Amino acid sequence: MARSGGTKDARSAEEAFLAGYDPARYPRPSVAVDVALLSAFDGALYTLVARRSDHPFKGRFALPGGFVALKETLERSAERVLAREMGLRGVFLEQLYTFGAPSRDPRTRVLSVAYFALVDRARLAPVESSRTQLARLAVPWEGETGGPVELVGADDKQLSLAFDHAEILGMAVKRLRGRLDYTPIGFQLLPDAFTLLALQRVHETVLGRPLNKDSFRRRMLASGLLEATGEIEKDVDHRPAELYRFVKRSAT
Repeated sequence: MARSGGTKDARSAEEAFLAGYDPARYPRPSVAVDVALLSAFDGALYTLVARRSDHPFKGRFALPGGFVALKETLERSAERVLAREMGLRGVFLEQLYTFGAPSRDPRTRVLSVAYFALVDRARLAPVESSRTQLARLAVPWEGETGGPVELVGADDKQLSLAFDHAEILGMAVKRLRGRLDYTPIGFQLLPDAFTLLALQRVHETVLGRPLNKDSFRRRMLASGLLEATGEIEKDVDHRPAELYRFVKRSAT
């Protein structure tokens, strides 16, 4: 009985404390999410960015992003932003890193919880518009060195990025490179059925270096991550290759 009474008293004391708590007592930063959307094709990594129509950084390009609602989870916020700004739903999405430099946003103190999303080229085509631009990533460092990357537009001119979005994209590339060899994350960049050569090209594009064809094929076939579809390529001008699919597992 004493224990029950003690629990009740503690609960009442906490309720009284919370009722009188003033959240304005401490200054608080705002929280936002930004999504680095990555795709791999034509020997390069690409992302989708949109030109900002408002200050700050008006006229520059930015990743899809926005502030987190009070009753919204971080992941739900990232999904909402991606659907609202890019019209993409049901894509691979994973939390990347929290960017919190005090001066990263000139308006006020804003923490950005960055996510990265992986899609194959076919999902991006309907999204491109006059406001959005498909841009190629120019990665100036090797391996997992890390650091900001540059974006190159359709006219081969460098795009000016807002905020610290060059660093966010660089972190996404670093994460993808670091995990490519021991998780099935690369399959998210391919259609449902693909050839081993297409899979190798994705790995080479992400890593920024060529891979030995024979050793790559042996490693992938022995990994247990692939299964043959029983079908071959169609409408190709070379000997049709066998198609494979990813054996569904967690990409984390």
